[in-house]
Amino acid sequence: MSNETSSPATLAGSTGPESNSGHGSTSSGQTTLSGHAAPGGHDPAVSKETRRRVVAASFIGNFVEWFDYAVYGYLAATIAAVFFPESNPQTALLLTFALFAISFLVRPLGGFVWGHIGDRVGRKTALSLSILIMSGATFCIALIPGFNSIGIWAPILLLVVRVVQGFSASGEYAGASAFLVEYAPANKRGLYAAVVPASTAAGLLLGSLLAGLLTILLSAEAMQSWGWRLPFLLAAPMGLIGRYIRTKLEDTPVFRELAEEDQAIKAPVSSLFRNHWRLLLKAVGAVLLNAVGFYVILSYMPTYLSSELGLGAAESFLATTIALVTYIGFIFLTGMLSDRYGRKKVLIAASLSFMVLTVPAFALLGTGNFLVIVLVQILLGGMLTLNDGTLPSFLAEMFPTRVRYSGFAVSFNLSNALFGGTAPFMATLLIAVTANELAPAWYLAGAAAVSLIAVVLSRETSKEPLRHE
Repeated sequence: MSNETSSPATLAGSTGPESNSGHGSTSSGQTTLSGHAAPGGHDPAVSKETRRRVVAASFIGNFVEWFDYAVYGYLAATIAAVFFPESNPQTALLLTFALFAISFLVRPLGGFVWGHIGDRVGRKTALSLSILIMSGATFCIALIPGFNSIGIWAPILLLVVRVVQGFSASGEYAGASAFLVEYAPANKRGLYAAVVPASTAAGLLLGSLLAGLLTILLSAEAMQSWGWRLPFLLAAPMGLIGRYIRTKLEDTPVFRELAEEDQAIKAPVSSLFRNHWRLLLKAVGAVLLNAVGFYVILSYMPTYLSSELGLGAAESFLATTIALVTYIGFIFLTGMLSDRYGRKKVLIAASLSFMVLTVPAFALLGTGNFLVIVLVQILLGGMLTLNDGTLPSFLAEMFPTRVRYSGFAVSFNLSNALFGGTAPFMATLLIAVTANELAPAWYLAGAAAVSLIAVVLSRETSKEPLRHE
């Protein structure tokens, strides 16, 4: 079996010959900083065991962060009843998703801060701090009294904690992706980076399973009283475990080389906007499909199925859970496909798929047939993996090492703040305004069209060594 099609099980342990591994040159024939190791090429100092630990730490850390962050979306209907009991159900849901969206507004700021720390101090430091903040904030959500106990202070406190969550999450996805890409063999960067969306989906999966299990086992009264708090309480021990694992890793060889030669930029974000603003604009556009698709398909969908289409809550969670399982399986395949055929081809296929198939797929959801709903969600999840499994390596390769964390974090979080965090709110609002249950599908298809343009205008990066400049 070729390197490009190695199975995920062997992901962390592969150390075969890499393409573009010459230590003294880049794609343009220029020497690297020290001439010791080609960025993104095979570094003999990186052992199989080190790569295994990097993959495991990245998976667990990102898993914890996104479990913490996503539980809110899965329990939105219950949270709406707890924190906005005096509103009608649709208004309460809108207010709940408005809080969800507002928490994303801080993510561009977080992208600047975490990008600066990651590019100036180190990837490991940024990732270790972010998981600690996320788990602490999530744990605090479980302790907030409801509206009936403290009135308006309940949603205010919820908003504050969600903002802290958003700040933390803004550094996670970008940092974990950059970390994996910089440790990966040159011809397997797509496969390694796919660990990030896979672990994100695994966090969502656990959140969906817990939400579904609690919905089945507890009465509506028990859920509103205390049941909804249980998933948030898990954040503390999970976060401590994730941070412990991350503190045991070294920073990436590429970053350590920069640090040793004092080549790290003092103000990476300023350099990003001054020297790489065109790349930044393309990256923001490329992320748009991921931003809208991820939160519509994997976070908002249970609420859409139950609140808008009348499917039972337990069935809604079960359908989403099945889709998440298949999504995790598909994501590694997509990473391997992007290594073999290139990032652009896979990303273009993703955009075209959503432009053509999204509206018909959502129309089939309206049949109310559970089997049809599951099959449609599997289809949508599979389409999403074409984007999500490729995007982390695409963005990490797009920016040079000195501003890689900043470029990824700023572009990813700007797009998610404007379009990802607002996606559940916009979907609910569009349905309310248009009285059309297919409105979210049209919104998603439009996002795919914008991403298509951005990707077409970008260069192919899969066969190039990682750049310092």
